[in-house]
Amino acid sequence: MTDRITVGRLFPNAVSPQPVRRTDPEPRVQTSSFDAMLQNQLVRFSHHAEERLRQRGIQLGPEQLVKLNTAIDKAASKGAKDSLMLINDTALIVNIKNRTVVTAMDGASMKDNVFTQIDSAMIIS
Repeated sequence: MTDRITVGRLFPNAVSPQPVRRTDPEPRVQTSSFDAMLQNQLVRFSHHAEERLRQRGIQLGPEQLVKLNTAIDKAASKGAKDSLMLINDTALIVNIKNRTVVTAMDGASMKDNVFTQIDSAMIIS
């Protein structure tokens, strides 16, 4: 037993480990799924809006949805938050940030109505 023991070491003459070099994995590029990308690009309808569309017999065709999508993009570029959008004889309240139609009204429901909690209005032709 001629080995030297130093304070702080458990084993005499132990080889100290080399510092561990960690190689950071390549940074992940966040690729969103196709579905998530579509959700960010397309118009969504809240449950309330879907009920109102069904109750009032309002049908929006693909052409109208494309126009609505374009109108939301324009409203977003102007800084709008909640917008009243008029398409033909239909009024839609749209949350611009979430790209979500909150409620919908037909021409008969719009008469003598006051629209509140909107910061912009857009007439889509």
